[in-house]
Amino acid sequence: MPRMVPKVKIGMVLVAAAALLVGCSSSTPPASTDTGTGAATGGALQMPSSPITLNLVDVSGDTTIAQPMIEAYIKAYPQYLKSVNFTTGDATQITSKLQAQQQAGTSQIDLVLTGNDALAAGIQAGTWLQLLPAYNDQLGASVATYQPDAKKLLDQADGYALVNDFGDYGPMLEYLPNSLAAPLTTPQQLLDWAKANPGKFEYAEPANSGPGRAFVQGLPYALGDSDPTDPVNGWTKTWAYLSDLGQYITAYPSGTTATMQDLANGTMDIVATTAGWDINARAIGTVPKDAQISAFDNTSWIMDANFVAVPKGISDSHLAVVLDLLNWMLAPEQQAMAYDDGYMYPGPSVQGVTLSMAPAASQQTIQEFGRPEYDTLLPQYPAVTPLSATNLATMFSMWDQQIGAGKQK
Repeated sequence: MPRMVPKVKIGMVLVAAAALLVGCSSSTPPASTDTGTGAATGGALQMPSSPITLNLVDVSGDTTIAQPMIEAYIKAYPQYLKSVNFTTGDATQITSKLQAQQQAGTSQIDLVLTGNDALAAGIQAGTWLQLLPAYNDQLGASVATYQPDAKKLLDQADGYALVNDFGDYGPMLEYLPNSLAAPLTTPQQLLDWAKANPGKFEYAEPANSGPGRAFVQGLPYALGDSDPTDPVNGWTKTWAYLSDLGQYITAYPSGTTATMQDLANGTMDIVATTAGWDINARAIGTVPKDAQISAFDNTSWIMDANFVAVPKGISDSHLAVVLDLLNWMLAPEQQAMAYDDGYMYPGPSVQGVTLSMAPAASQQTIQEFGRPEYDTLLPQYPAVTPLSATNLATMFSMWDQQIGAGKQK
């Protein structure tokens, strides 16, 4: 899910990360110093004899969560990792960039923070290194600690990426208190409202928006389509609905932030949202604190996640450090950072992580901007995985051609 909303309090989180190190067993050797022969692509991996620098590209907006974890690793193991160059990229362009580097034999990227969008495209294009089961000796113990729903997302990635943080359940609708007389709780109510208020509802382009993807993928469940997992043969009601709704949508923004800004400034009365975007956008002031949310009756929650993927072409010494870093990031003390400012609510992907373990700033944000109704609303409906990589890419293409054509901005 592309994270376009600007973030704050990074320094406070880094301080908290350093504080957490006091309670971590930083004297424990990294997992991958046990150079077993589980690496299917060449046997044992050796940690480098001198510290290296890694290049990381973030196309999902997960730097704010991942960077404190990585900085903490650098402090704990400076003999292996000297620094990390953090850069951002476009989820719709990273696959072609990686392909060009790999075809030229000049791979320059060691890690990518990605959502389902670029992950799916990269799996189709063959740009990712398949981490599991090839490196199960290095990663298996950490992966075994995943929460059940995070494990479902891991399985769906087919070993090409690890889940760093997850949740952000949707679809939901967000609106300001004076915009609606009563919450809209069915797709038909939303369609009727949009018809009576043309140009006042929007969702962002699904290929570049977590709430946009959740909205589109959630409709087959709410509408009772024949197969919510098959956008080609099972979405008859959904495509017809999106086409009807599209008559009353002026344009589809390229990212979620624009929709939140439109809601805040009154350009839109209703936008698609998710639990994480709802909390985070209000916490950082993009959307007024008193904004309200509603969900469709009998919906299913589309889970979202931020993944860490490794491009093909990475050197063995860099890969050894990357695998060890991934283990570190999945430790409970580091996963507590995933509560963040509520962006991927609830956030942590492994078991045994509570809000009380999170930095004080995160605890305060969740307590102030989290919604008590989430405690009952989120368990009320089943949480399901997004479309498979192939079907997600197909859905993006079909949406671009049938729904978004001529209205994307």
